Amino acid sequence: MVAERASAEHMAQALLAVLFVRAEPISLAELVGALDSSADQVVSAASLAALLLEGTGLMLQDHLGELQLVSHPHVAWAVERALRPEVASRLSRPALETLAIVAYRQPISRAAIEAIRGVNCDAVIERLLRHDLVAEVGRSEGPGRAHLFGTTMRFLQVAGIARIEDLPPLPSGEDGGWLTRAAEAGRPNAD
Repeated sequence: MVAERASAEHMAQALLAVLFVRAEPISLAELVGALDSSADQVVSAASLAALLLEGTGLMLQDHLGELQLVSHPHVAWAVERALRPEVASRLSRPALETLAIVAYRQPISRAAIEAIRGVNCDAVIERLLRHDLVAEVGRSEGPGRAHLFGTTMRFLQVAGIARIEDLPPLPSGEDGGWLTRAAEAGRPNAD
């Protein structure tokens, strides 16, 4: 049992080292090859690595089968000060609303987003695409095979969460009705 634990820790450390040097999202398949291990071993190593990082200034993000090592939101102030990046432009209220709809209802079509918001969203979606906060994640099966949008790894970074499942639940009755309209508008096949 001690040897298994040491082996698991060694695999978790190797995984973290690979993620550190690559400094970008890496797919599970690519990690399997890099670590010369099975998918199950890599998934176990990722779980252990996430535990090892608890309480540090780092965390693992897991999005659509890709992993990335990132700084934890609680130390963002130090990272920003050290890197001194350009001040990012703030997102408008319509962009934030659209981003929230995509985050909670993904995958979702442009028409479904517009049905929820009640306005044309072309410019807002284009801005979110340019900022790499949303991406096309597929096509609907319905007529016209509409583009479906979902959030990106960059969204997780900005939101300060490790996985999309970590989004806070929306309090019922406090969503301004857009979740109800989303359910009525349907999801991917609403087009």
